[in-house]
Amino acid sequence: MASVSQWIEGARPRTLPNAIAPVLAGTGAAASLDAAVWWKALLALIVSLSLIVGVNFANDYSDGIRGTDDERVGPLRLVGSKLASPAAVKTAAMLCFAVAAVAGLVLALLSAWWLVLVGALCILGAWYYTGGKKPYGYSGFGEIAVFVFFGLVAVLGTQFVQAGRVDWVGLLAAVAVGSYSSAVLVANNLRDIPSDTESGKITLAVKLGDARTRILHLVLLIVPFVVTAALVVRTPWALVGFVALPLAVRANAPVRGGSRGPALIPALAITGQSMLLWATATGLALGLT
Repeated sequence: MASVSQWIEGARPRTLPNAIAPVLAGTGAAASLDAAVWWKALLALIVSLSLIVGVNFANDYSDGIRGTDDERVGPLRLVGSKLASPAAVKTAAMLCFAVAAVAGLVLALLSAWWLVLVGALCILGAWYYTGGKKPYGYSGFGEIAVFVFFGLVAVLGTQFVQAGRVDWVGLLAAVAVGSYSSAVLVANNLRDIPSDTESGKITLAVKLGDARTRILHLVLLIVPFVVTAALVVRTPWALVGFVALPLAVRANAPVRGGSRGPALIPALAITGQSMLLWATATGLALGLT
């Protein structure tokens, strides 16, 4: 039976920046419209955190019952390591999705009814990433989904529920955070190319191959800083986003250096740290406009 610490590890806390960053960036975009509402931002954060932990447990469950995690080189998986039953991990995922649904419903009732449909799509996207008979994460669409859900939807949704509208600043911030989130997944899938190929999990990294996947990671890490330069049109304070550049360079170092297997794990963590720093700095800068 898994311990509390193992359940926490199974929730993959290193992925939490993917949930926190879009809320920070979206709230900054709302603040730039003089419309930030702290308690709505908090509800948006609950939705985002619940979804990412839920999708992590859902992936653990689905990959575990398929046997994809039997020869895993990355962090702990509860089902694959047989520390927790598939049923228990599936229940944990559903509980997280329920929390996200309740918080999201409150925001929808206070903002716009169609957000309920967006929330439902997010939960379905989280489950069918590796769940169901034809998971789209096994067909090379994982990075696109991450870009959409933890970039465009999360950032623009956070801005909308506070400001009642979105603008070009929110869109650029969403593209930046989505690129960062996709870069985290690219680093993860680069590490897992050998095991995913063997298990039949055809990720984008498997399709592109090792060399082109490394180039993709670099391109995705460049995008946020192009966005930083563009946001200067709104406020010169946006330049503080470049404070995350040294971390982005460090995150890409194992990738461009040819590291493989467990040696690529730091690339995931540091990419997430760079994303969180960029979103914090940029969100604050936008709030000063």
